[in-house]
Amino acid sequence: MDSTSHPSTGQVILLATSSAVTAILYAVYRHKSKVVDGLKGAKKVTLDQDLKNILMEAPGKCVPYAVIEGVVRSVKETLNSQFVESCKGVVQRLTLQEHKMVWNRTTHLWNDYEKIIHQRTNTVTFDLVPQERGGGPDVAVRVLKPLDAAELSLETVYEKFHPSVQSFTDVIGHYISGERPKGIKETEEMLKVGAVLTGVGELVLDSSTIKLQPPKQGMHYYLSSLGFDSLLQRQESSVRLWKVLTALCGLASCALLAFILHKQYRWRREKRRLRQMQESIAAGGDVASTCVICLSNSRSCVFLECGHVCSCSKCYEALPRPPRCPICRQLIARVVPLYNS
Repeated sequence: MDSTSHPSTGQVILLATSSAVTAILYAVYRHKSKVVDGLKGAKKVTLDQDLKNILMEAPGKCVPYAVIEGVVRSVKETLNSQFVESCKGVVQRLTLQEHKMVWNRTTHLWNDYEKIIHQRTNTVTFDLVPQERGGGPDVAVRVLKPLDAAELSLETVYEKFHPSVQSFTDVIGHYISGERPKGIKETEEMLKVGAVLTGVGELVLDSSTIKLQPPKQGMHYYLSSLGFDSLLQRQESSVRLWKVLTALCGLASCALLAFILHKQYRWRREKRRLRQMQESIAAGGDVASTCVICLSNSRSCVFLECGHVCSCSKCYEALPRPPRCPICRQLIARVVPLYNS
């Protein structure tokens, strides 16, 4: 960049990378912002006797994006916990996770590594019913495809870590291979019967059954143990985080672009000044009387003790301290003004 008007390869790569990262962060921010806007526009409905009437009056007997809260109730059968007695649920997830230490050859440190080696999820049909049941007929919402939810709140009912047993020979082998097993963690998560759940999705009246299912048009499906306000606040916090990351990366890209443009401007200004000097010389200017530093002003001072007359007074004042003669590099003891008559 000092000798040409073009930025260096490293600067181009850095600018392109930062711009691409900014674009990716902005795309994620816009996506999450749309999710929040969709949640804000969702229709809040109450799980009561008027729900069927609301759906009957809705176009197509459907509310495209609705928020409803209720208590989990199994329809026919329930799932029993494999480890906890009298623990029943409608969604059960069993996970075996391997924990080990892996040697990083770059940082020369042991890093934790986790890997799911087996996972099984069981579900049964379940409904959402009102938290406080009245004396009238029971109202229920059938929940469809719970595993498609972007957020499915499961409670950990059992967790146990089984440490690996290692002999001295195993330890030596692990150091040689760069992998040191720690053990296996066994986990059971369940959506319990009786849990309070907030569902956000498409509400449909199919014959006499009210169904909650994944929404269309790219909206997210939620089955969360959080209240709707808490769920919305968490999504808004995520949007703010991505917005800040996008802004910081964008500012870095703008700063790098400004630096490259400033360097290019300086190069063009220097090139224009040299061209003017060449035109002045070609027109009959006396190059011997021109300052060797700025190449524009006349020489107006004598450097002592070397005696060179090579600079104007402005360029002498701009010399780094202690000043040295730009011709012989000798220290300048004093300066005598030069007067041309």
